[in-house]
Amino acid sequence: MKRSKPRLVDTQRIVANPGTSETQSGQSDSLAMQAQIAASISRRTFLYSLGALALSACGGEGVGTSSDQAAQTSEASRSASTTSDLAQSSSSNGTFVHPGLLHTQSDFDRMSQKVAAQASPWIDSWNILIANSHVSLSYSPRPQAVVYRGSDGVHSQNYTLLYNDIAAAYACALRWKVTGATAYADKAVQIMNAWSSALTALGGDTNVDLAAGIYGYEFANAGEIMRTYSGWAAVDFARFQNMMSSIFYPINHDFINRHNNTQETHYWANWDLCNLASIMAIGVLCDNQSLFDEAVTFFQSGPGNGCILQAVYYVHPGYLGQWQESGRDQGHATLGIALAGAICEMAWNQGVDLYGYDNNRFLMGAEYVAKSNLIESGTTYYTVPFVRYNNVDNVNQTGFSTSAQGTARPCWALVYNHYVNRKGMAAPYTQKFAVLVQPEGGGGNYGSTSGGYDQLGYGTLTCTLDAIANGVPPSGLAATSSAGQVILSWWGTAYATSYNVQRGTASGGPYTTIASGVTDLLSYTDSGLAAGTYYYVVTAQTPSGETAASNEAVAITAVQLQTYLTFDEGSGTNAADSSGKGHTGTLTGGATWAAGKQGHAVSLDGNTGYVSLPANIVADVSDFTIAAWVYWNASKNWERIFDFGSGTGRYMMLTPRANTGIARFAITLNGSAGEQDINGNVALPTGQWAHVAVTLSGSVGTLYLNGNAIGSNTAMSFAPYLVESTNQNWIGRSQFAADPYFNGLIDEFRIYRNALTAEQITALISA
Repeated sequence: MKRSKPRLVDTQRIVANPGTSETQSGQSDSLAMQAQIAASISRRTFLYSLGALALSACGGEGVGTSSDQAAQTSEASRSASTTSDLAQSSSSNGTFVHPGLLHTQSDFDRMSQKVAAQASPWIDSWNILIANSHVSLSYSPRPQAVVYRGSDGVHSQNYTLLYNDIAAAYACALRWKVTGATAYADKAVQIMNAWSSALTALGGDTNVDLAAGIYGYEFANAGEIMRTYSGWAAVDFARFQNMMSSIFYPINHDFINRHNNTQETHYWANWDLCNLASIMAIGVLCDNQSLFDEAVTFFQSGPGNGCILQAVYYVHPGYLGQWQESGRDQGHATLGIALAGAICEMAWNQGVDLYGYDNNRFLMGAEYVAKSNLIESGTTYYTVPFVRYNNVDNVNQTGFSTSAQGTARPCWALVYNHYVNRKGMAAPYTQKFAVLVQPEGGGGNYGSTSGGYDQLGYGTLTCTLDAIANGVPPSGLAATSSAGQVILSWWGTAYATSYNVQRGTASGGPYTTIASGVTDLLSYTDSGLAAGTYYYVVTAQTPSGETAASNEAVAITAVQLQTYLTFDEGSGTNAADSSGKGHTGTLTGGATWAAGKQGHAVSLDGNTGYVSLPANIVADVSDFTIAAWVYWNASKNWERIFDFGSGTGRYMMLTPRANTGIARFAITLNGSAGEQDINGNVALPTGQWAHVAVTLSGSVGTLYLNGNAIGSNTAMSFAPYLVESTNQNWIGRSQFAADPYFNGLIDEFRIYRNALTAEQITALISA
């Protein structure tokens, strides 16, 4: 039983039933869900006028041994890369490229050349565009003073008018840029001028957040294309910018910061993603660096499910990244790829690489979603692994959802061409999906309901690049030690036919080939290893021969002391790490020194005292042991022996007594509702020294008290490296601000790579 945290209820909460009014696989809004909403909560109207938020319109504005250091770049390469990625990807340095959202001028030059040459597949997508009814010089815009999405109980929904006009403006803008036909430029300008002259607000229920996000980023893209057209008067362009920044952006900003007064992971990933796409697009359109940076920062490290770390919830071997909505339905999962792909492309065109962020985490999600929606043979879809997903609303998804499986959205050409034809990597399932939906159409080619307009489309025309001549060597090799095995994952190379895995016992080799002919997945499990340290590289076989080797990855299968705080200093605020890894602890608040189990111990006052440990202290650790001597003065629920995390969303912790009256270890990637637990059968005793230890070996976690196993879980799939980057690593303090600080003494605090046996823990106690 997990703790219950108070929260405000919202009409569009994440629920086990996927039938919300969010766009789903091109289906119309669910009347049943609207009735449910009406029955459960009074309707609210969200009406954002030009003065709703006072905004200016548009303006510019570790130390360790060599093996330890090597492990930090292999077992948790995604975590280890996070800090540097954030530093290099935080902004576009204040100078925007125009046009520079989904397309740059060089993109338009390529489109023009390919269409003029009648080259396939560009011409095939072009022919779909010019046949689309939205690309007509007789098209008449239908601007509204207020656009409603979701019922407020008073006004009728009319957002279909907006998304149709956006599709027309975008398609006409493309036709002008490709052919130079100014009549289509004038049509696009007519549509945008009509709306910027009429629109004063967006309203409805909470679905207005989806309207502001999806249509905000799409409309901004149309405007960005047309900004270079001499026939668009400066005053009209400024009015369009003002509409985007003062009507759409305030809703986007409010949503990602407040989430309608709900817990930040209450909404599905797509709600955040569409609003981030809109913020980024409006930032470029309006030359506003702060907006652009706001979107980049949230995508990388924000608290909601639109953060790529949460959108790609769990990474399976072979870099298959389970998408946050994959247990819900595939209409929404594929929409996530469309939205996140647009964010990555817009950022890329401004010099920011979100595609590659966190070891290509977006590609992990794209490959998972693509594979799970492709037919392997006959009518049978590929299978994908799935770990349980639960969240603050207790959706408790235990398996992959086949609802709307096979949903095809025009978004895959963008993803495929970046990773394969720009970067030279392999993206096999993304490639299959891009071929399946080729040539891509746009709004109006995928049904009349909103799902068919959730992406601008025409990616075969706009995103297809000439095939790359050669791929890059395999990359991103990571090695994870688990239960005596080493699990390898890597990124492949374009044109590879198979891969070779090589292993050595010294950094830099020599290496021996231990596997060849590896094709799918790009993962290999090395078994039967003696305890030790092993080094790996991977090469690819291509039609032109064997590639150069990948990066080297290291795995440690031996038990290795990673952190050891004896707390024997007796004075000062530093607790030295006797392991030699440099993981010094810092006594903070009401933390002092006292007599310990051996020598001195740290004394924590139960009020403000705790010990802070370095960031990412277990980010490169899979199997582990954490052990300590503990003297607990007084028993309170939810005190912490340790808690390593980045907040209340991702952490691992040990409490001497949970609300159920027993000791508990927990690790989560998605808040307290998503915890995987090891529950003891007793609480820790008070008024005496007790030895506690928790171990993880593969899928088996064990909790020990004084050398005796008091609890176990044989179905653990989370490990410390999956928690990734952590900056709040504490002894005696919780990630949850309301939880009490530890009241007592802690001594001989140890962290080991790999799991000690019960006999070794007994020997540790005796020592």
